[in-house]
Amino acid sequence: MEEDRSWKSHTLLIGAVIGALTGLGVAFALVQRAEQEGERVSLSSGEGIRLGMGILGLLRLVGT
Repeated sequence: MEEDRSWKSHTLLIGAVIGALTGLGVAFALVQRAEQEGERVSLSSGEGIRLGMGILGLLRLVGT
């Protein structure tokens, strides 16, 4: 029973770290793009929807 909790905890921890690093990478890319364009970081609704759909697509690939 303890082994079940152990692998589940490890899987959740690894998923959280990967998610945090991915989010940090996306934020870094947004900041870089904004600096190149000489603007503040902005994410339009269309970009937000595309980003969300891309993440959902990725989750579907990982989940199968």
